[in-house]
Amino acid sequence: MTRQNYLFTSESVSEGHPDKVCDRISDAILDAFLAEEANARVACETFATTGMVVIGGEVGLSDRDRLRNYMGRIGEIARDCIRDIGYEQDKFHWNTCHVLNFLHEQSAHIAQGVDRDGAGDQGIMFGFATDETPELMPAPIQYSHAILRRLAEVRKSGKEPTLRPDAKSQLTVRYEGGKPVAVDSIVLSTQHESESQTSDDIRQIVEPYIREVLPEGWLHDKTEWHVNPTGTFVIGGPDGDAGLTGRKIIVDTYGGAAPHGGGAFSGKDPTKVDRSAAYAARYLAKNVVAAGLAKKCTLQLSYAIGVAKPLSIYVDSYGTGEVPDEVIEKAVAQVMDLTPRGIREHLTLNRPIYARTAAYGHFGRAPEADGGFSWERTDLAAELKAAI
Repeated sequence: MTRQNYLFTSESVSEGHPDKVCDRISDAILDAFLAEEANARVACETFATTGMVVIGGEVGLSDRDRLRNYMGRIGEIARDCIRDIGYEQDKFHWNTCHVLNFLHEQSAHIAQGVDRDGAGDQGIMFGFATDETPELMPAPIQYSHAILRRLAEVRKSGKEPTLRPDAKSQLTVRYEGGKPVAVDSIVLSTQHESESQTSDDIRQIVEPYIREVLPEGWLHDKTEWHVNPTGTFVIGGPDGDAGLTGRKIIVDTYGGAAPHGGGAFSGKDPTKVDRSAAYAARYLAKNVVAAGLAKKCTLQLSYAIGVAKPLSIYVDSYGTGEVPDEVIEKAVAQVMDLTPRGIREHLTLNRPIYARTAAYGHFGRAPEADGGFSWERTDLAAELKAAI
């Protein structure tokens, strides 16, 4: 039987974290190409360090001349991302950092499999959902994201002018009877303006916003607070530590509460099943829970490069299912075409909707009118129930 009483910890990082700066640039470049052509191919990696951003990988448009002309926009896209995040430090400033572009045309050997509607690579992808939060996400990661998103809002609005872009949060949540009931410890490290600001000063700034986003009653007199525990945190972002696309995959998904296939999301167009099939797996797992078929669900898909049909579908409801897991496996295959093309069409993924996913999690977000976070819809719940 699954443990009912325990502590579980998850962390999040802000949009100004060096790795997230890189995720944002990679996804903004992807969006730019998808805005130009819905079937654009992009696998873009970004590296950032003091005063420099390096971009590499492969891209493809149907018109090669248009592709060559489009390459001139890459530096502008990167600088716009850095400016929006808020970096104007002496050694990492949107207007002065060097941007080196080493993108090249997509390999014909990779393209040939995708052009036949197959998967862009082999791999395993996981989706997860649980009824412990309204968003059907694990509580530790969901509220770790919420804290940093709120701090980013008040920083950008000018309400808290001494906060800076780089930040990390971590929550240790106590579970009783299998449900989250309290926060036993909080770790919050945030970049700030002045070396004269102490850890106590920073806590006075951030604590009201942390209390604002956490459920009532979760903070208690024994909750441990660790706010900027090492003291001064003025030098941050890629000037303080190098960043790289795809190094925060557990932050991007379920905070360690569920398996991860290993493939990063950012910078990859939706023909790459690392991204699109992980979104489909979350979509299906969330709809299984929304339909009341289970209180908790992990769903795995697997693919081979150039092959359209998934090699396997696996469901684990952790003993909470209303029907056997193998029945759910058959039902999800019945209600959704899980070929790469079928996923892209069902979730309308060939759109410029990805830069917004680069920070604060790819899951647990509200579906948006333009197709953003379409994998968070629960519109398959009734169909799943009918299939079963």
